[in-house]
Amino acid sequence: MKFKLFKDRKGKADQAKNNQFVKLGREIYVAARKGGPNPDANFALKTAITNARQVQMPNDNIERAIKKAAGAGEGVEYEEIIYEGYGPGGVAIMVKCLTDNRNRTAADVRAAFNKRGGNMGESGCVAYMFDEKGVLVLDREELEIEEDELMLQVLEAGAEDLITQEDSFEIQTHPHELETVKNALEQQSFHFTSAAVRWVPQNTVQVDGENAEKLLKMMEAFEDNDDVQDVFANFEISDAEMERIG
Repeated sequence: MKFKLFKDRKGKADQAKNNQFVKLGREIYVAARKGGPNPDANFALKTAITNARQVQMPNDNIERAIKKAAGAGEGVEYEEIIYEGYGPGGVAIMVKCLTDNRNRTAADVRAAFNKRGGNMGESGCVAYMFDEKGVLVLDREELEIEEDELMLQVLEAGAEDLITQEDSFEIQTHPHELETVKNALEQQSFHFTSAAVRWVPQNTVQVDGENAEKLLKMMEAFEDNDDVQDVFANFEISDAEMERIG
């Protein structure tokens, strides 16, 4: 039984990593398709490659996505769509997708909402609860600098704010300033675990009980969907509640 449980967990972990590679490969493909295959001249591609390497995505996968994008007139055209809706407990959710089939993706996202106590709404129904920000993440364990000094350097680089998390620092910028701030801080030898434009909630709501369980299952359903690149939501679940859910 223990061996079977280990195999089941390993299988889920392997599938999750494979899904992550598929999503990152698609992101790299789209960035190279739009801005060209040279990462030195294409910030979106450079950032996508860096994010992929942070999770040990094989170089072969990265190069394959770039070469595929550089194919003369060939390849799939992906469309970026953001779906909005509500989860259990009135939680606001935004689902960012890259899809080659809008009808399929819309149906899948709607099903993920409906089957877990939520509902997909119209465009704009929850976007007003979020701010679009450039977000750079630093690993706290890797830093040898005081928080006050980091804040000064971050603001001097043009960032808007520094958010302290339990194991990381989150640097927020205007979306159009992400490249400038990232380059300025990299020149000071900072290395980021991720860099992306994200939708940051203005406020969060605490969720527990059955609503928390349904929300986690909803997030898992989105994560399993290759068309879904990212999910932004305004809920929080306490450590005690997470432990209870298991």
